[in-house]
Amino acid sequence: MNFFVEALAFITDPARLTGPDGIPVRLGEHLLYTVAAVALASLVAIPAGYLIGHTGKGRTIAVALTGGVRALPTVGVVFGLALLMGIGSTPPMIAFVVLAVPSVLAGAYSGFEAVDRATIDAARAMGMTESQIVRKVEVPLGLPLLIGGIRSATLQVVATATVAAVVGAGGLGTYIFRGLRSNDYVQMLAGSVLVIALAIVIEVVFATVQRLVVPAGVAAGRPTDSRAPALRSRTSERSLQEGTQS
Repeated sequence: MNFFVEALAFITDPARLTGPDGIPVRLGEHLLYTVAAVALASLVAIPAGYLIGHTGKGRTIAVALTGGVRALPTVGVVFGLALLMGIGSTPPMIAFVVLAVPSVLAGAYSGFEAVDRATIDAARAMGMTESQIVRKVEVPLGLPLLIGGIRSATLQVVATATVAAVVGAGGLGTYIFRGLRSNDYVQMLAGSVLVIALAIVIEVVFATVQRLVVPAGVAAGRPTDSRAPALRSRTSERSLQEGTQS
């Protein structure tokens, strides 16, 4: 318990809120890695995922490639790139982009695949072109699953961005690895708490966004549980009447 109290004291210490090693600076570095990595991954993965989802071609290859990429050890990739490119922010950034691509790609093509084929056929019957079907039907209906893929990728990068500190690239992992080297468990715990808090905030934001992007027509058409009690009530009344008549 004392470790948690001391970790909170470490985080709230005014001396930790200023300077190049302050928590705001390290938090900014961590967020920069996360946002940049997910944005770069999205530039590649979203168009590719939309193409796969719309045409239905290349899904097997995409699943195999993304599965292989997910199996890569991120720390090993960071070290390998650092040996080739030197210490700095570039090696971890490349590793984080590679880490984010599979989730974004899966969210993109899964969103298109989740659209009812009858809806696509109806759009074609109305005279829509393929590009119109993509823009006006598949993209809006598949957006919640795409946001879910981006949400998953962002949380993965937030958790993994701590390894940037291993090659001197900053981030909240600086406190964790510095504490590990000096056996300063309070500093390690403080760094872990900051990463967890950041992940929780991002999770709440994305969960809210994912609910908001559901098209109004889809949300209105979802079944609710409000009819279930009434149905049970009518069933019970019918059973009671039949029992009385018998």
